[in-house]
Amino acid sequence: MARRVVISGVGAVTPVGNDPDTFWKNLLSGVSGAGPLTRFDDYEFPSQIAAEVKDFDPSNYIDGKEARRIDLFAQYAIVASAQACEQAKIEKNSIDPQRAGVLIGSGIGGITTLLTNYRTLLERGPRRVSPFVIPMMIPDIASALVSIRYNMRGPNFTTVSACASGAHAIGESFRMVRDGVADLMITGGAEAPLHPLAYAGFCAAKALTTRNDDPKRASRPFDRDRDGFLMAEGAGILILEELESAKKRGAPILAEVIGYASTGDAFHITAPHEDGTGAAESMKKALEDAKIKPEDVDYINTHGTSTPAGDIGECKAIVQVFGRGKEKPLINSTKSMIGHTLGAAGGVELVATALSLKSGWIHPSINIENFDEACGGLAIVQEKVEAKPKIAISNSFGFGGHNATIVLKKWENE
Repeated sequence: MARRVVISGVGAVTPVGNDPDTFWKNLLSGVSGAGPLTRFDDYEFPSQIAAEVKDFDPSNYIDGKEARRIDLFAQYAIVASAQACEQAKIEKNSIDPQRAGVLIGSGIGGITTLLTNYRTLLERGPRRVSPFVIPMMIPDIASALVSIRYNMRGPNFTTVSACASGAHAIGESFRMVRDGVADLMITGGAEAPLHPLAYAGFCAAKALTTRNDDPKRASRPFDRDRDGFLMAEGAGILILEELESAKKRGAPILAEVIGYASTGDAFHITAPHEDGTGAAESMKKALEDAKIKPEDVDYINTHGTSTPAGDIGECKAIVQVFGRGKEKPLINSTKSMIGHTLGAAGGVELVATALSLKSGWIHPSINIENFDEACGGLAIVQEKVEAKPKIAISNSFGFGGHNATIVLKKWENE
């Protein structure tokens, strides 16, 4: 018999807040985390803006010497994991180490460590390359470091599926807890991609917005005049736990995870399928896994990147599954405020989805001035609303045609 899986803690390091409470408050207020790019300024890029994590201080969780040996993406993961564990009342050795695991996705991993040390190699020779370069750059190191911190010896690896990495990590963690492989999983996504080469690559692919004179209005999912996504960074971590395990420890329950599915477009290396079939199949299969019908869904936290092709494909997919011109499901995009955190997006956005179910509020999608015709008839939220959703889904899609959908249910204090 399948076991029930709940979310007993969340953590967030984002462009609009470095803890879940601040993150959620700013989402509800429609605060944008966008601004001029400050991490580097030695290059002339078509896009000069980003959504950077601000005032990040890991010292409460990572000492200075240790931090110098950990890439920024993994620092984000550690801090967000610590927040989630504190909320879930998890301490080292407070749970059976063989029944607890870690699965944190990342699309790029320690790219800054890799490229910084490559420059060192070219300019100063091999003896000057850091002995920590390999464990700092590999994407699975975030999962490894968190597991060491909490002595979790169950399943431990990472998922790398571009912008679906975090969602795939969460979905696979859900299956492991549901199927009895583990009782508890720390899961989500983390990314710190703001390096000149990564930025140049996305610019060359014409994926980024060039609305440089108005950064806070640059990320505009579903708007007719969107011109690309806003590059961002951060981490979103959740504790997925078997229901009785959470109850026994007296942990708070934010929401229940009831379904998950993943599909592939088999279409193009970067572009989504033109008619949204892969995304639609992901949603359909997730609803089947959750044993619910489309009309049961109250809210969709979309992938909603603000790219011309991506938003149209997702709108077409939503119409295929849920129809058009209905009062629900309500729809929004967290990326309108925090930009696109790439492999962390699934984690960050599922934190927002869980907080929507817990609080009853749905945050707005900002910067919509003229709806794209392809998105007409969909109930896209532009002002925060106390909708009291009971069932919500979160979508994540990645380069290569990777699609993932997760279904959450409001916890009713059973």
